[in-house]
Amino acid sequence: MKITLKQIEAFLAVAEFGNFSRAAARLHTTQPALSQSIRDLEAELAVRLFDRTTRRVELTDAGREFRHPAAKALEELEHAVDGVVELAQRRRGRLRIAAPPLLAAVVLPQALAEFSRRHPGISVELADVGTEQIIERVRSGRADCGLGTFSPGEEGLDRLPLVRDSLMLFCSLGSRFDAVSSVSWTDIAAEPLITLTRDSGIRRLVEVGFESAEIAVKPAYEVAQVTTAIALVEAGLGIAVLPTYALAAARHRKVGGKVLTAPTIAREVVLINASGRSISPAVSAFATIVRQYAQRLTPG
Repeated sequence: MKITLKQIEAFLAVAEFGNFSRAAARLHTTQPALSQSIRDLEAELAVRLFDRTTRRVELTDAGREFRHPAAKALEELEHAVDGVVELAQRRRGRLRIAAPPLLAAVVLPQALAEFSRRHPGISVELADVGTEQIIERVRSGRADCGLGTFSPGEEGLDRLPLVRDSLMLFCSLGSRFDAVSSVSWTDIAAEPLITLTRDSGIRRLVEVGFESAEIAVKPAYEVAQVTTAIALVEAGLGIAVLPTYALAAARHRKVGGKVLTAPTIAREVVLINASGRSISPAVSAFATIVRQYAQRLTPG
């Protein structure tokens, strides 16, 4: 069956006015074109929809039967079109984000506040989870996008770079590194090291740094959260090597951050989405905003 939207609009207009010329004027078309649309529709349905007299056009029983569902179908189509337009114009929709706890705590709050001010009709869901869960949520469609640092070998993900982040030394105020702006990996070889557990991507980067400087990694403390590591540093229990954006989590602590060199270890903080899936207008708008806030929190 090949019924067109134009035919349905013609039918409903004639049914409303009971007159071909007025219906044609409503639809901004000619009367012959309108009449042809009605004839084509009747041919497709194999039934007459109107009884035509010299004074009036009236619906047949079949026409009355067809009128309500045809009007409902047209109304639902108009609602669908309006909904798509609202999504495209970012007036309505849903955004599901997955991010590691530290990024969720120090980068996303202000970024999401800005996003909500610009797009109040879009609801936001945030999952602060580990890297493996972020990847799983994005791949399965349970999250529209994810933030973090991910192995280049992870397949099925498209990446949008947000900011380049370097590892820094975090030390307590008053420590022997307090007066300097930068240190090398060999400078911290003898210091008690507070590091993250082995399932952390940050821990793997720290190990790369020590190995590059030909220093054995011997942690004094291993913890799961960056905020815990910073608290232990503040207590004078050792030093930690953490991402630059961890400075935001340390701003109210008696902890300083120092540039770490020889070598400099850097990685990309990226926004990921599932390969092969279209990026929604909401994700595109969010990416622009979160990049700005990520760059503010990772000074060069």
